[in-house]
Amino acid sequence: MFIASGDAVPSFKGFTLIMPAVSVGNVGQLAVDLLISTLNMPRVGYFHTDCLTPMAGNNPYTDAAQLSTSAEVYSHSDLKLAVLQIRTPIIQTKVRSFRKLMVSWIKSSGFLRSVLLSSSHAYHRDDQQLDGTPLRYLLTPSLQKEAAQRVEELGWREMERISAFPGISDSEQRLYIPGGGVTKAFYTDCCTEDISMAVMLIFCSEGDNIPDAFALVNHLNDWLHLLEKPTQGSVQWRVPPSWRLLFGSGIPPLLF
Repeated sequence: MFIASGDAVPSFKGFTLIMPAVSVGNVGQLAVDLLISTLNMPRVGYFHTDCLTPMAGNNPYTDAAQLSTSAEVYSHSDLKLAVLQIRTPIIQTKVRSFRKLMVSWIKSSGFLRSVLLSSSHAYHRDDQQLDGTPLRYLLTPSLQKEAAQRVEELGWREMERISAFPGISDSEQRLYIPGGGVTKAFYTDCCTEDISMAVMLIFCSEGDNIPDAFALVNHLNDWLHLLEKPTQGSVQWRVPPSWRLLFGSGIPPLLF
């Protein structure tokens, strides 16, 4: 359940929700970190649920003495933007319950649209997916009317359906997002529940996925215009201080 940080429950009516999928390279979560840090978004609530691995830690965006937990919501009222950051994996036996929780919260909160940032294993691409940009998108039928023309103008590529039986028969096509966590199932849920949602994902491999996060968040900004893009160069995203420890704290000099 969603619990507000303050006394009053925030209203998200007409807001855009951005949330990550826990997927390969944690690209969606890194991209959400860049959004929260750059827009200096305050925390307005968190989720108390047994569907996520429990976690508590320091504030990843400032030096303030504030605990962070496994799922927190940040808001920017001027942009009518809400961001859900998920920091821990979904417990395997609770995946369906978590999807139901998210669908219920999105519908009850009155979000105008939702965006799921995700990723997929690059080595699972088929021949048609090897060409061009590694970025892909999906739109639910409810969002098609509003956003289809805009994404076409941007030249985005829709996630391809691939053969269910490659090399045998191409008559049956399916949506395949390996490494995407709940992406496919959650997208299907939103289609069924008539929720306006877009999936934005990037093909990548595990490793240093910071460049992938920048690529994904810039792709998102091309559509939503959350930050003004300069005439030359790209948007200057603010890297949160917690990223200094993405690869640990370094090799102790006493080892040598």
